[in-house]
Amino acid sequence: MDHPLNNQLIVLGTGTSVGVPMIGCHCAVCTSSNPRNHRTRTGVAVNTPAGCFLIDTPPELRLQLLREKIYRIHAAVFTHSHADHIFGLDDLRVMYFYLKQPVPLYCEELVERQLRTSFNYAFLPPTPNTHVGAVPHLEFYRIGMEPISLLGVTVQPIRLYHGKLPVLGFRIGNVAYCTDVSEIPEESWLLLEDLDVLIIDALRDRPHPTHFGVDQSLEVVERIKPRQTYFTHISHSLDHDATNARLPNGVELAYDGLRIPY
Repeated sequence: MDHPLNNQLIVLGTGTSVGVPMIGCHCAVCTSSNPRNHRTRTGVAVNTPAGCFLIDTPPELRLQLLREKIYRIHAAVFTHSHADHIFGLDDLRVMYFYLKQPVPLYCEELVERQLRTSFNYAFLPPTPNTHVGAVPHLEFYRIGMEPISLLGVTVQPIRLYHGKLPVLGFRIGNVAYCTDVSEIPEESWLLLEDLDVLIIDALRDRPHPTHFGVDQSLEVVERIKPRQTYFTHISHSLDHDATNARLPNGVELAYDGLRIPY
């Protein structure tokens, strides 16, 4: 089955850029046996009746798709072009054998430029000895702040800032996904009203120059009052169970494999 559970957002990964466990770290979270403390890099899949699209292509994408039994990806949209959000893109190479057409990539101009640089081999003219599966087949579509229709679902981009870098969040139905954010500009708050679910960056307790911490994300929750909130892009300083025990009702850490209807 290509998309076994329709109308669900599947959280593929919830970890910060180095993942959890972090290489070389022996802290209590990195050595934890709790599977919800094992966090691959951040991204989500959105299942629709017409197929499945990704928000970002994190480095563990192949393992994430196998884990969640997602067999076809019909498109991808991108929040921004940092390595932990794009370097699984080559895992879409196999999709050409299934779809028989390029995978559409929806992103802003800066992201497209970075993808063309990082994966330049995918965009070079074919050579005589290039076989069909040698490179991913990809096609760019530029997005701005207007909603787009993707596999029959309306996707509303939301302008956010990751430090000084403009990035995108996305609203799908009454679920909003806002990873890698340290500032929400005033014009974006309206797009976060009346949410069933907010998924938002909460890196750690201590402040960070380019990410919301737990307290800052709780301030966002207090302002927009979603019915349920999940924190993502989580570092190894936040133990899953201990952190959830001190969060208010309706707020908890997301975990790899979480499924959210929209």
